Amino acid sequence: MVKFNPENKESLTYGECLCPAMEITDKAEAQRYLTDYIAFIQTHLDKNPSPEGKTATQIALINIGYFAGYYDSATARRVNELFETTHPIFGNTYPTPEQALSAGMAAANK
Repeated sequence: MVKFNPENKESLTYGECLCPAMEITDKAEAQRYLTDYIAFIQTHLDKNPSPEGKTATQIALINIGYFAGYYDSATARRVNELFETTHPIFGNTYPTPEQALSAGMAAANK
């Protein structure tokens, strides 16, 4: 079973938060992980609210969907299904590196 923050650190890198989630293959395990990740984010939001007004759940799902985009399309699909999320820019599409660069540049210009 993949556990969120098994060392109970107060501060984690994105990799420490999200790499383990990319290994999950079971829906119930994904939900347990997500619940713990949301609680972790909430502790930080309690001290420093999101300037955009995003909830801990919204932030967690955006982060997971975005991070899954760095993986192969099979992993990204599985993660997006398990966590019921999508990539915040690409949605449920899996662009080529060239398409991703173009979309990123377009988003940056907005």
